[in-house]
Amino acid sequence: MHAAVSERRNATHERWMRRCLELARRGAPRPNPMVGAVVVDARGERLGEGWHRAAGKAHAEVNALRDAGAATSLREATLYVNLEPCTHHGRTPPCTDLILDKGVGRVVVGMRDPHEAASGGVERLRAAGVEVTVGVRGKECRRLNEAFARRVRTGRPLLTLKQAQTLGGRVATRTGDSRWISSEEARRRGHRWRRQSGAVLVGSGTAASDDPRLTVRHVDLGPHEEQPRRLVLDRAGRLAPSLRLFSDAHAARTTAVVGEGRDAPPYVEALRRAGGQVLRVKERDGHLDLGALLDRLGTPPDGERPVQSLFVEAGPGLATALFEQDLVDRYYLFVAPRLLGTGTPAVGDREAEAMTDAQGFAEHTWETVGGDALFKGFRRPV
Repeated sequence: MHAAVSERRNATHERWMRRCLELARRGAPRPNPMVGAVVVDARGERLGEGWHRAAGKAHAEVNALRDAGAATSLREATLYVNLEPCTHHGRTPPCTDLILDKGVGRVVVGMRDPHEAASGGVERLRAAGVEVTVGVRGKECRRLNEAFARRVRTGRPLLTLKQAQTLGGRVATRTGDSRWISSEEARRRGHRWRRQSGAVLVGSGTAASDDPRLTVRHVDLGPHEEQPRRLVLDRAGRLAPSLRLFSDAHAARTTAVVGEGRDAPPYVEALRRAGGQVLRVKERDGHLDLGALLDRLGTPPDGERPVQSLFVEAGPGLATALFEQDLVDRYYLFVAPRLLGTGTPAVGDREAEAMTDAQGFAEHTWETVGGDALFKGFRRPV
């Protein structure tokens, strides 16, 4: 009987934590974590739910408890939340204070908070007599906020590399034509990823050949969301000022990354007048130091907002460099049901002499998007 009760309790915890994750994904609180919360009564009925909508706004626990209603007794209720309730005073008060004030009897947490200043909520709640369970759907919770945890622990943004290729591994024909390899549904998915990212980055080759906008289209931005920052690598500062990255209505969101000591690029004044910027980064072996760039983006000077998640839409050269320097955290690859025979490979020669030298992933998934296969590879365990 005890085992059956425990199994039912675990199933209930799994169900409501899954709902927390669904709610969390609705928010856009960068650089804060994505959090959802649900309040459930002793009969298993939902009393309230909420999520963290934007940085500086009420946290998920606050919104869920508010939704539950002031007159409701919560002594027998359970609060589910995918991230440990915070204990520090930031732009909002500690959620642990509110949970204790409301008299919530049980709290179920998906993952501990990796931020030292905010952690400790579990211990504080337990010390006050609250029953706390930790680790329900823990892996999913950690994947959801992997970008937040990575920047907290390393000072760098989580880097996601996205490419699209044919069955033979080609990203363009021998003449350079690459539009469009993937399906319309795959391109729409790419815009969803842009929307979820703090910044989108391309290399100079992609910028010059495709003249991309790097804006979120085909999916709607929420009321608290803004277009991601747009970064373009231009080591020598030779890209044309007429590119849309430097001249369109979103130029204020553009950062051109140029090598230290290089002459001012021809677009510098127009870009600065528009509100954009040129960022100088040191070079190493004739290339921009990409690790130094990630450090600068994740831990910027005071007054600048850090980049927590960086979405890279790369051609073969940049993709190869990122893999060689072990800077890729997630690799999203669309494989289209087409054959070219000749053309440009997605990733250049990494000079692996044995299969044991091949690039591996801690975990991966496959899914179908439109007519394409989508590979999602996660380089690091969580």
